[in-house]
Amino acid sequence: MTGAIDRWMDGYVRAWSTNAPDDVRALFTESAEYRTAPWLEPAEGHDAILAMWERTADEPDDHGFSWHLLGADGGRHFVQGRTTYADGRVYENLWVVDLVDDGRASAFTEWYMESASKPLGPNA
Repeated sequence: MTGAIDRWMDGYVRAWSTNAPDDVRALFTESAEYRTAPWLEPAEGHDAILAMWERTADEPDDHGFSWHLLGADGGRHFVQGRTTYADGRVYENLWVVDLVDDGRASAFTEWYMESASKPLGPNA
C-alpha cells in the first residue's frame, strides 16, 4: 500500500502549492477528520477542511517540503517530513494519515515543531 501513500502525498504537496479547493477536496473522504494537532478538535468534512485550509494557507512558492514513510499499519501511514520556508523557518513534521480503499484520507493528524537545526545560508 506504499503506492497509495505516495500518490496521496503527491496530491497533498500539489494541494499545498495550489490551494485549489478541488485539489484539497480530492485528498479526503466526505466525512474525513483533519487535526492540526492531536489534542485539537478536528475539522470534519470537506467544508470544514476547506475553510481551515484557506485560513492557514501558505503561499505557493514560500516553502519546500521533503518526506519519507516511517511505516504503515494497514491503511494507517506514518510520515516524517521537513518544511523549509523562504524566510528561514524550518519545521519537523510527523503525520498520521488513514487511507481508505480509494486512496483518500479518512483521518489526518499532524504534529509539527520548529526545528533546532536551520539550513545554512549565505548569512549564517
